Amino acid sequence: MRRPRNTGDDIMVFVIILMGLTPSFLMVALGGLLRRRLSPEAWQGLDRLNFEALFPALLFFAACNRPIAVGDLGRIGPAVWGVMLLALALGLVARRFGPERFLDFAGGWQTAWRFNTAIAFVAVQTLSPDLTGQMAVAIGMAVPVANVLAVSALSRGGHLSFGQTLRKVALNPFLLASVAGVAVGLSGYKLPDPILAPAEMLAQAAIPIALLSIGATMNWRALARLDLFNGYLCLVRLVLVPFGALGLCLLLPVQPDLAAVLVLFAALPTASAAHVLASAFGADRELAATLIAQSTLLSAVTLPLWVWTITLMFPLG
Repeated sequence: MRRPRNTGDDIMVFVIILMGLTPSFLMVALGGLLRRRLSPEAWQGLDRLNFEALFPALLFFAACNRPIAVGDLGRIGPAVWGVMLLALALGLVARRFGPERFLDFAGGWQTAWRFNTAIAFVAVQTLSPDLTGQMAVAIGMAVPVANVLAVSALSRGGHLSFGQTLRKVALNPFLLASVAGVAVGLSGYKLPDPILAPAEMLAQAAIPIALLSIGATMNWRALARLDLFNGYLCLVRLVLVPFGALGLCLLLPVQPDLAAVLVLFAALPTASAAHVLASAFGADRELAATLIAQSTLLSAVTLPLWVWTITLMFPLG
């Protein structure tokens, strides 16, 4: 029988979780300190490198490096899609007090359902390294849908044709890497080490570079600009959506490991590259960048609390 936890146990667990996440937030802070050591163009180049090569390699390696059961796709895929659709619906409420131009609204709206992949892989380690595979599948299933939703919303605001929208979605490196990794994982085929090694090397560089870039490009005074629109979208991303996911996992017969992954996925701050997509479509880049900064800074408080809640609600052994 499992020994009942007391307040001292809970506090110790929270401290361990906080210590586990602290290095990542320190890397973000280091990026802020290094901001002026590189030109804005250099940081943009690093963002582009992450988008085109490093994070696709991380997604591919995490998904293909372990066998994936078809049942995992059936369990995880619909669940993460439901989480994103909940975020989309809640975020749409902000239309009434958001920017007048729909394109600018769409650039901010996307931050409600998009998620930070780097922090996902960092945070899941604080729960259990054994959940990394399920998180990789969740991200692999979520990336295509997140991009379809974001590109569709921005395309509607930018008046792109259906063919142009489809092309942007289909050629997204995250989507291509996710689909390829999940396909290899489903096949059960183990790629030869000489072929997999370059992907692993790129994957190892993805998270630290992404965290540094987040800190370097983030507006550290963004919290002072937390108006009704931005505040509501941050509330959706960091509180309302994970609360909804938690409630559904408690009401439905969801296995503890899947419940932990879903709630953690729902609690992630928004994608650090959301402003890049907004800018590419001609939306207000500064609005999206401010929302990213606000979401990331506030997650330093909310994410440890959600990870702690997960450990209390869904014991993983």
